[in-house]
Amino acid sequence: MAQFYSPKRRVTTRQSSQIFTVTVSDLDPFGQGVARHDGKAVFVPGVLPGEQAEIQLTEDKRQFAKGKLKRLLSRSPQRVAPRCPHFGVCGGCQQQHADEALQQQSKAAALVRMIARETGVTPQQEPVIAGPEYGYRRRARLSLAWQPKLQRLMMGFRQAASSELVAVEHCPVLRPELEQLLAPVRACLSGLQAVRRLGHVELVLADNGPLLVLRHLDALKEADRQALLAFGERENVAVYLAPDSDRVEKLCGDTPYYQVDGLRLDFSPRDFIQVNDVVNQQMVAQALEWLDIQPNDRVLDLFCGMGNFTLPLARRAAAVVGIEGVATLVANGQYNAHKNKLNNASFFHENLEDDVARQPWAAQGFDKVMLDPARAGAAGVMSHIVKLAPARVVYVSCNPTTLARDSKVLLSAGYRLARVRMLDMFPHTGHLESMALFINERAPEVAAK
Repeated sequence: MAQFYSPKRRVTTRQSSQIFTVTVSDLDPFGQGVARHDGKAVFVPGVLPGEQAEIQLTEDKRQFAKGKLKRLLSRSPQRVAPRCPHFGVCGGCQQQHADEALQQQSKAAALVRMIARETGVTPQQEPVIAGPEYGYRRRARLSLAWQPKLQRLMMGFRQAASSELVAVEHCPVLRPELEQLLAPVRACLSGLQAVRRLGHVELVLADNGPLLVLRHLDALKEADRQALLAFGERENVAVYLAPDSDRVEKLCGDTPYYQVDGLRLDFSPRDFIQVNDVVNQQMVAQALEWLDIQPNDRVLDLFCGMGNFTLPLARRAAAVVGIEGVATLVANGQYNAHKNKLNNASFFHENLEDDVARQPWAAQGFDKVMLDPARAGAAGVMSHIVKLAPARVVYVSCNPTTLARDSKVLLSAGYRLARVRMLDMFPHTGHLESMALFINERAPEVAAK
């Protein structure tokens, strides 16, 4: 989650019991209302633009303040009833009180402002890439905690700004196939002999059905294994056991897979896959269109994972090289390339924060570059991208701060920021994802136009 508002240096926080009235003028990307008081911004969760509210300061710093809502004095027409009974307590969602259009508008505007401020280039706002606002998450990790006093298992998500759990039996942002498993999963786990020694449970929806990964702290007895096996067969759920953070044992079920661009990608239960399948499909299609792959193109895919972009690219290009720092993802990418008969796709297991010039793939030439880094961005590889001088670069970002920073390297090398689109990958949350197209004004394909 990008941090848009943070003080430049540490200052002492002053607590205040003062209650006063503000009118909110804007919504920040995290769903907080933005007002002005005593010449500085005040951030107040739960209040929307145009609304007037009585608030109490909770933090008062030199450059900004934070407050909590005491009483709403007027209501915005863009205020909606949250669909989740846990909203406001559970830390998963921050914006269910705002309608979808307002959420997307505030995030897209924040993205444009940040890029413009950091680069001096103001991109044109384009339609948001989005899917359903509810029922979109195909992966969830729920914490488990035994409550000795109540003699029961608690299963849920963390509270906002706390390590305390919120017990959940409903979560409307989950895919319905996963939400309907919440109660049966808790009932099954509550009956295990190892109920006091469970860590967390992950639910994932593959295209061929749901799967469950149970993190257990002690070896499971045979009775517990049989109970989990019976649950999996009864609920048509693939069940995996995780005795530690590295190992996963399949108890029952088929190998999970998902499809993208007409390809089938098998994955391991703990592999990274995009949480929002509908947005992922559109994102991959947009990247393919922007890169304008030609039959003779050689394409580089950095931070490639298990080939979410690599393999669709390989269907169109002469050759695609994927670079990834996680060995298991590289192995799965190679496996899926072979299974889909894409012999022109190759993968390298390399750390892109190291000296990339010494890595074996770096001596090759490429016509187009695709990259999808983690929140830290791609600072270690941007200068090498410039050396490669590809005609087009598509950058998918989960952090607008590092996207803006890395963009400056390309812009200073003669690239033009041609397109930017916001990806509403996580509706109702403060996560802001985006994708950008850079075109090399000095490349032959541009000069010929």
